[in-house]
Amino acid sequence: MAVLIKNKRQVQNAWAMYDWANSVYSLVITSTIFPVYYNSVTKGIDGSELVSFFGFEIINTVLYSYSISFSFLVIALISPILSGIADSSGKKLEFMKFFAYLGSVACVGLFFFEGDNLEWGIICSVTASVGYAGSIVFYNAFLPEISKEDEYDLLSAKGFALGYIGSVVLLVVNLLMIQMPHLFGIPEGGMAARISFLITGIWWAGFSQITFRYLPKNPYNKRIKRELLFSGYQEIRKVFGLIKQMPFTKRFLASFFFYSMGVQTVMYLAATFGDKELGLPGDQLIITILIIQFVAIIGSYLFAFISKKFGNKTSLIIMVLIWTMICAAAYYVYNVYEFFALAFVVGLVMGGIQSLSRSTYSKLIPQNTTDHASFFSFYDVTEKMAIVIGTFSYGAIEQLTGSMRNSALSLGIFFLVGLGFLFLVSIPKRELAVKTEEVL
Repeated sequence: MAVLIKNKRQVQNAWAMYDWANSVYSLVITSTIFPVYYNSVTKGIDGSELVSFFGFEIINTVLYSYSISFSFLVIALISPILSGIADSSGKKLEFMKFFAYLGSVACVGLFFFEGDNLEWGIICSVTASVGYAGSIVFYNAFLPEISKEDEYDLLSAKGFALGYIGSVVLLVVNLLMIQMPHLFGIPEGGMAARISFLITGIWWAGFSQITFRYLPKNPYNKRIKRELLFSGYQEIRKVFGLIKQMPFTKRFLASFFFYSMGVQTVMYLAATFGDKELGLPGDQLIITILIIQFVAIIGSYLFAFISKKFGNKTSLIIMVLIWTMICAAAYYVYNVYEFFALAFVVGLVMGGIQSLSRSTYSKLIPQNTTDHASFFSFYDVTEKMAIVIGTFSYGAIEQLTGSMRNSALSLGIFFLVGLGFLFLVSIPKRELAVKTEEVL
């Protein structure tokens, strides 16, 4: 429920600016420059990929996969607590600040990662991931407080657009620094990449000040209660009990869980695959991610059109089939042009499957429920656990077989299992859905 606030437009613009502030992390650190830099500085002079992490010998890319798994495991465990606090307390802004600063400081910390201090680099990257995800929980919780229901979509889209533009702007600047360091007075080598991590942290914390200045601190005058720390887990358990009695929703979530293992793993480890298996230079890998970003927008609208014409289930089945073929094709990709072509197809189905999964789920929860936040919290935890298992499996298969190509090929199994559950899903029209839930 929205509250009466002065300078409403100013507050909403400030809220949307947090997307501009934090999206640089997900593009610069998660998807592009850091994975490439990490692979470069952790590879031995003799080409060895074995590294020592707190005394344990492990392949560098396997360690990176495991670190992503660990960070999302932490996020999945604390997310219900954060959701409970966000919904029921008056400390959203303070918690949002804490996680935003935690993430931005961790990005700045990556400036000091040079390869020989591997533990420091992994700790900072994991901490940045936790800070990013933690701040988003509280950021999203502000939306219904600063806008009316008929403003949600437009305001949310505004934030997404600002985040996309801001992250691409900074990525292009970073790419220029890496490609032409002499123009910026930067020495050759990894310094340009390290400076990009520093700028990302400063950008994140700096632009966040606009958001922090104008967002309401405690519009409902709520106080934190001790029992709120566990209310999120209680809500998750409650929703799980309801979903067990809803066969359509249960089967869809099973499908979503398995195909998300593949989708999210590809998103997080595509640059690592291109660097290690194809030996692509950093600039080409960054261009690849930009291709994916742009094409994802087209894909979202394309599969939204297919869904409107033929239904959500048909659209999702087409995308999961394409994802399965992507995994098979990745095994046989050996040059930059093939990789660009594959990235184009990935972008086409990446945006579509993310947006359509969320909208499909919204059609499969009871229309008369008031627990939308709890249902979507369960959905979010499902996705986070899929990332944990997907990225861990990817690293484990590489460790066992010695090739990331086998890891990519194995992701196809997740998609096939997800496809099997998807065929068992019936996505009813809203009127039928209401009757179905009443029967259940």
